[in-house]
Amino acid sequence: MITYIIKRLLGMIPTLILVAVVVFLFVHALPGDPARLAAGPEADQATIEVVRHKLGLDLPLPQQFIHYVERLLHGDLGNSLRTRRPVATEIGERFMPTMLLTLTSMVWAVVFGLVVGVISAVWRNRLPDHIGMTAAVSGISFPAFALGMVLMQIFSVQLGWFPTVGAGSWLHYVLPSITLGAGVAAVMARFTRAAFIEVMQEDYVRTARAKGLAERVVIIKHTFRNALIPVVTMMGLQFGFLLGGSIVVEAVFAWPGMGSLLIDAVNMRDYPVIQGLILLFSLEFIVINLVVDVLYGLINPTIRYK
Repeated sequence: MITYIIKRLLGMIPTLILVAVVVFLFVHALPGDPARLAAGPEADQATIEVVRHKLGLDLPLPQQFIHYVERLLHGDLGNSLRTRRPVATEIGERFMPTMLLTLTSMVWAVVFGLVVGVISAVWRNRLPDHIGMTAAVSGISFPAFALGMVLMQIFSVQLGWFPTVGAGSWLHYVLPSITLGAGVAAVMARFTRAAFIEVMQEDYVRTARAKGLAERVVIIKHTFRNALIPVVTMMGLQFGFLLGGSIVVEAVFAWPGMGSLLIDAVNMRDYPVIQGLILLFSLEFIVINLVVDVLYGLINPTIRYK
């Protein structure tokens, strides 16, 4: 297991290098002049050229990339073109609000999705299944930004139960986490249902029932663990999507996280911040995939890593 983890960690390096190259080229292909945006709308051409030279944007693109890689190798993501502050500091201040929102959304979405999925599988093609899958399809079909505005209108504007913006208390997390996790809960419910139905048709499940075991014992002891492996894979992927997909939800609720930081950086063509955030999102996906692979072995001890 330890050897496998070390190999996977070393395998991250080529992936991150490729991501760094693609992100650098993509960011510099964006329309707009960051030097003009940094200098301000009233700046003349001479001032803009001074700002461009100060930011190193007048250098040839290959030379800019070499400087960028050199800074990365020293753990330096550069400075924001907007605030002149280190990118690591900018991201660090926004990281925890986004992570806490993502974890909150993921926890309730997984619990809800698993419960609805198992109930739908056990009572397949009956009323609980129809209700659960209708709710799941509705959760997938309804856009996150529209759901967020509906929740704000009902529970914030009309009822006054929850605040609409900010992240000062646990009440601020309720509406954004529901908005962000609704789609994940729907996907988890449908995927759990499909996985459980497939496992419940296996021979060892029929044998367990033939022995006279209670249905509750069959589901918990013989079905749940085996059906959980593909579900864990989906959980990992959905967690990564939540981290990246929080951008829309953060914009709706004015959430002080990495999503709103990325929107501001794109609007101002803040190259270092954009590159730092995308690298972080890529690293999170890689780490999540590694964690999912390790969880396979914990769920099913028969799995061996090479």
